[in-house]
Amino acid sequence: MRIYIVDNGGQWTHREWRVVRNLGAESTIIPNDTPSYRISDADGIVLSGGAPSIVSELDKLGYVKEYLADHEFPVLGICVGAQFIALNSGGEVGPGTHPEYGKTAVTFFNKGGIFSQLPDSIVAWENHNDEIKRMSGDYIVCASSEGCKVQAFYHRTKPIFGVQFHPEVNNTEHGEDIFRSFLDICASKK
Repeated sequence: MRIYIVDNGGQWTHREWRVVRNLGAESTIIPNDTPSYRISDADGIVLSGGAPSIVSELDKLGYVKEYLADHEFPVLGICVGAQFIALNSGGEVGPGTHPEYGKTAVTFFNKGGIFSQLPDSIVAWENHNDEIKRMSGDYIVCASSEGCKVQAFYHRTKPIFGVQFHPEVNNTEHGEDIFRSFLDICASKK
């Protein structure tokens, strides 16, 4: 199974690569300006975190829009990657009321997709200034925290998932389970 980790400049991109590799998938980091046709052999992609503010630095996300438009493989967006999915689908992203850093309690209330096996609450590691304010109707918001309404979501019919927090960080409870569930979906789409 081949998973591309799309590097959007985030500090933990290599950690995402390592978690995916350690779970048994072939994992390769690619810059986000890699032409879309060059990733057509992917079984799934992970959109990493990145720019400090997606609102003002959207141009730093290269061909990410094309990856979503040109392919139907499973997608996991993390932090800025999730924010991009929200913006690309008609949602809203803006500065967080209270930017979150460090540990945060995340509550799951509508578990589906890669989140179906998680407990109702986890402690997750955060690192974001901007946050998703609203998702389009094609997506189901499934988790929130005290400071952020949209901590996780999934598409109603497509294998597209997003998390505002960082499941690749050791301090995030059940983070590896999130990646494992994502890889299971990637394997089932082969």
